[in-house]
Amino acid sequence: MKIDFRRLLRQPHVTNGTLRNSFDRRTVVLGGIQGGIGLLLATRMTYLSVFENEKYKLEAESNRVNLSLIPPRRGWLLDRNGTPLASNRADFRVDVIPEQMRDAQSTIAELGKLLSLSPIDLQDLQDKIDKSHGFAPVEVASGLDLERFSAVSVRLPDMPGVVTQRGFSRFYPTGPAVGHLIGYVGAASAEEYEKDHDPVLITPGYKVGKDALEKIFEKELRGKPGARRVEVTASGRIVRNLDTREDVPGETIKLTIDAGIQDYAARRIGPESAAVVVMDCNTGDLLAMASMPSYDPNSFSDGIGRLEWKMLSDDDHVPLRNKVLRGLYPPGSTVKPMVALSFMEAGLDPNESVFCGGGLRVGNRVFHCWNHRGHGQVNMAKGIYQSCDVYFYHFAQRIGMDPIAAMAGRLGLGHEFPLPVVGQSYGTVPNPAWKLKKYGKEWQTFDTVNATIGQGYFLVNPLQQAVQASRLASGKIIMPRMIHGQENAPTASLGIPPEHLAYIHQAMSDVANGPGSARHAALPFPDIKLAGKTGTAQVVGLHIGNGKGGLWKHRDHGHFICFAPVEKPRYACAVVCEHGGGSGSAYPIARDVMTYIFDKQKGMDILLELEKKWGGTPKERLDARYRAYSAQYGVGAPAVTPEQVRQAETVPEPRQPIVSDAQSPAPEPDAAAAPAAGASPVPAPGTGLTKPPGGTTP
Repeated sequence: MKIDFRRLLRQPHVTNGTLRNSFDRRTVVLGGIQGGIGLLLATRMTYLSVFENEKYKLEAESNRVNLSLIPPRRGWLLDRNGTPLASNRADFRVDVIPEQMRDAQSTIAELGKLLSLSPIDLQDLQDKIDKSHGFAPVEVASGLDLERFSAVSVRLPDMPGVVTQRGFSRFYPTGPAVGHLIGYVGAASAEEYEKDHDPVLITPGYKVGKDALEKIFEKELRGKPGARRVEVTASGRIVRNLDTREDVPGETIKLTIDAGIQDYAARRIGPESAAVVVMDCNTGDLLAMASMPSYDPNSFSDGIGRLEWKMLSDDDHVPLRNKVLRGLYPPGSTVKPMVALSFMEAGLDPNESVFCGGGLRVGNRVFHCWNHRGHGQVNMAKGIYQSCDVYFYHFAQRIGMDPIAAMAGRLGLGHEFPLPVVGQSYGTVPNPAWKLKKYGKEWQTFDTVNATIGQGYFLVNPLQQAVQASRLASGKIIMPRMIHGQENAPTASLGIPPEHLAYIHQAMSDVANGPGSARHAALPFPDIKLAGKTGTAQVVGLHIGNGKGGLWKHRDHGHFICFAPVEKPRYACAVVCEHGGGSGSAYPIARDVMTYIFDKQKGMDILLELEKKWGGTPKERLDARYRAYSAQYGVGAPAVTPEQVRQAETVPEPRQPIVSDAQSPAPEPDAAAAPAAGASPVPAPGTGLTKPPGGTTP
């Protein structure tokens, strides 16, 4: 049986009035909702159009107008005569911003075609992109001609992340000659940006100082960026330029360096691994600080590639180390004038002599002179100009080490100087208290004997040796300086009696102009005499090698300190030639540098003849070596990291082994005919005796 549930439910009675009332209620509700929504929309529109007007006006404007920073022109570094050592040159360049590139590989490939990049260039570019932080621009190419620059510019809408720039790039006119002195620039790292949130650091094309003066004076050289406003379409095409605010260039810094002397010294070093420092004896102005071999800062500024890094890191002459400041070497016999001053100050009569028969027994050891046949009777002057070791062995035992160390400190050895440099290795001037503190051992007689000829624990850098030469020349506490125009305090006297200095000056003059150890160091001018002192520093014991041949790393270091003119010293010079085989490798460099200072044409004539044998200038030799590496390795060179570059720049000179037996190096090849024991009288300095048939000594 079916049940009709509809009959059980009572149906409401619907009339026309009921229907009308229901419709009216719905209309009111829906109308209220619609009115509320409309009111909210109107309120929101009012808020946006009135209270948020400026915000959205700016956003709309930013869609229409692009604002970009213009990298400031970096301040110039000038030499004392206004010649640029680091300048800027007009440049067409192309950069990429990795995080803005859609397809990095296709973009790089397209840029390679447009810019005619070699496989090595493309590999270096990829390495730089891989190591970069996405927001930082990466240089693709600079110094472009207008044709290649335009070819990239017209394709910019199709290559997001590619930026073209017309601006200025850093330029170092003398290239490798100022690599260690001036430093180089490069794109800011993430760490540098974290320290200094200056937006210019991530502006395409802007670079910061990475080493030496470029780094020390970064704030002064940076300048202030300009800005450019351009109207663009939705796709980014430039419609027109609206406004430009010019950049403010960085400060110009004038140095005491003489660009001509700096370049000459760097070139004159030639294929050797050496350092040359030239100072003004009157003011302390540093005229040259050349460390070679070096790198080309123009190349480093573009970001060093794999091939160039391998070329530099393979070089056992360590081109990435600044030997002027970070090289530490036993000074050898260059300390003998200083030791002689300490003897005189301690009361030793310079005419008191000792017989040199080729060696001296101290305790149970025989300490040899460089001339195993001996020098005969030797007083202080002859001990200096013939560089007799036995003279200093003998009297150092009487005087003791403390007066010698004190005089070394007064002449600048073992000191750091207040210079705008990244770092200095200040070496060691040993004495009994130092050894006890350092090694917990008592000072021994053989330590004094070692130190008195500049061996053993004694370590100095070339800058200290130049300061020593200038103080010996002037008798004043000359302080080196690099910034031109700075007023120095009145120079104080060393407190050394003038007659003591005059005696040392004459003995050092006889080194080059009399019966001395470096007769070929004399200047080619009849009216200008040079005073100097040779030095040869052992690197290994004589049981390993004689220091003149064999492995390059086993050869003796060559030293020479000098000043000129003798009568009225104006210029002081120090040369250190790493593993040059002795002083014979150092004093020709100093002689030619001094020749250039007094007669530029004569100096250049000498240099040009030498460079014909060496294969050209340092830049030409670097380029030739790069081509050879390119042919040998191509794209197969290992990658390089920024950390490797930083480590290579800051590693100091390895400490020299302590040669405790004080056996002096063997004589120079042309010294075999030096006078035998007892063969010559004891001349006073300046006697002008006929030069004996001799040569160079340590």
